[in-house]
Amino acid sequence: MNLEDKRERCDLRDRSLYRQRVKADDLVPFQVSIKETDLLILAGSDLREEARELVLTHRLRLEEYMEQHPDFRTALGPLPVPETAPSVVRLMARSGRLAGVGPMAAVAGAIAEVVGDGLRSLSPEILVENGGDVYLRGSRKRVVGIFTAERGLRARLGIRVDPGGEALGVCTSSGRFGHSLSLGEASTATVVAPSAALADAVATAVGNTVRGPEGERRGMDLARSVAGVAGAVIVHEGRVAAWGDVELVSLEE
Repeated sequence: MNLEDKRERCDLRDRSLYRQRVKADDLVPFQVSIKETDLLILAGSDLREEARELVLTHRLRLEEYMEQHPDFRTALGPLPVPETAPSVVRLMARSGRLAGVGPMAAVAGAIAEVVGDGLRSLSPEILVENGGDVYLRGSRKRVVGIFTAERGLRARLGIRVDPGGEALGVCTSSGRFGHSLSLGEASTATVVAPSAALADAVATAVGNTVRGPEGERRGMDLARSVAGVAGAVIVHEGRVAAWGDVELVSLEE
């Protein structure tokens, strides 16, 4: 079963490049890979066994729910779920509803979020990256790279964020490369929000709107309209548009 509503797995070279853009040199990096889920985690210590258990638990609950409710996996618009649904399912559905997209648009951010939240008692500083979508928690400022295929910007653009001791999501959708399903033309649409699941869903929604000369404006208008979104960055046809609580930085090659 393909858990994620995506076109295809990211090219391994691209994944290696954008994972190099995640800055957390004070933390211990490790990976957890189970089926389609491939996480890069940085924490105060090697917590791969604890992280693996969290991934297995939440994946199982999500897979079982999708087997019973196949429309959850295929819906391209908001889909209601019962309060008795697993927490990861409710998180995805709520994020999709706020963004106006299907729940699977939030799956990568949601998995990163539930794993990060599950490890927070073991590591106050933590970062979970899942297919280019990032969950952070801690008190230190971090730099997260935006991997874009735009000439002159490839792997050179980043966002400096300050979680302020709370959770934060930095998620990216692309209509040009990678595994995310996007109906737009943006090289990248990146969204910052307190929830990685919400950031993931809104990034998809924003990316879907970026078409034609007015695409960037429509995308930013959509990002502003979603409660909880802190900022957005759109890279489209050689232009970079930014709004909200984001600090763009140039990364060393």
